[in-house]
Amino acid sequence: MSTNGTRKSQLLSLKLLALVREHLGPHHDGGISPAVFARGAAALESGASWVLVAEQTERGLGPALLWALKAGSSELNVLAESDTGTLARQAAYFEFPITVWHVDDGTLMPATAEPLPDHRRPSPEHAAFMALIAQGGATPVVEHGIVAGEVLGLEVCRAVDDPVTGAARLEVGMGAHDREAFAMLHGDKPTVQALAEVVDNVKQHRRPGALPHPFNRIAPERMLRANILDAPAVVGASSLVICDPPVPRTNVLNVVPCVARGRSHGGADIVVVVTSGADPDIVPYALDARARVDQHHGSVSELRIAMPAAHITPTNRRALGLAHGAASFVELDMSAVSPS
Repeated sequence: MSTNGTRKSQLLSLKLLALVREHLGPHHDGGISPAVFARGAAALESGASWVLVAEQTERGLGPALLWALKAGSSELNVLAESDTGTLARQAAYFEFPITVWHVDDGTLMPATAEPLPDHRRPSPEHAAFMALIAQGGATPVVEHGIVAGEVLGLEVCRAVDDPVTGAARLEVGMGAHDREAFAMLHGDKPTVQALAEVVDNVKQHRRPGALPHPFNRIAPERMLRANILDAPAVVGASSLVICDPPVPRTNVLNVVPCVARGRSHGGADIVVVVTSGADPDIVPYALDARARVDQHHGSVSELRIAMPAAHITPTNRRALGLAHGAASFVELDMSAVSPS
């Protein structure tokens, strides 16, 4: 760890200790032992874990819970200055006692669970582009009301509204900057032709066995989901369709678990959450995803977390075992979907 990193860690530890001591009061006799937590600071007090999440707070419950389980704690207190409504909502998915505290000017306040986002439908103008996306050879995808086209999970176009005229249009490219650059270079081509050329180019690289290339390094988890959709039996499903993640992605370059729903071979409703690497927050995130699907569809689903076997740790399994409702891991063989 760098000198600046060490200094920051020390300051966060001091902050956590001050918050805990102030909260417990002067008559508390138990000792408070500081400890290391990668995303902030942690401490143990009379069998309870106190974890201050200072980085990536919206994805902080999983790392905090794994830390508490490894420490052998009987309960967990999670502290953060932001996203505590999300953390409190996720905490309710577990049988393990978890309390989320919002840090407000040196005071700890019990966090209130924030509801999941409402289901959003795309505008009719944006939905109309789905036929054109398919005509261009991409897969139409709708998440949180946003219409896009993907090639094996890689976004290659998106329906947007013109910032000046408000007119709907389909832009080709990955991300806002790439779409803008593509329009400047190829704006004279019909949209379906431009899209088809991009789709053909991406397909050469985004396939199992392809040599490493930027097109197959981006959104590996979505490429994995695309392959699972083509072979749902891999996760014990008879059929699967893409559905919304619990909250919208903020950047197409971000590695974020993705979601599908469908039926098991036995006819039960299932939600499959897919990730391609190590993710200490995968269990709370996946439980959030199931809750959103069940809320929208009025179902009670079994959860299956599909990820590489090498990244499913014993503590991951223990955390999932503490969750309410049927849930399990599905071990994936990444050699079937990874570039050479």
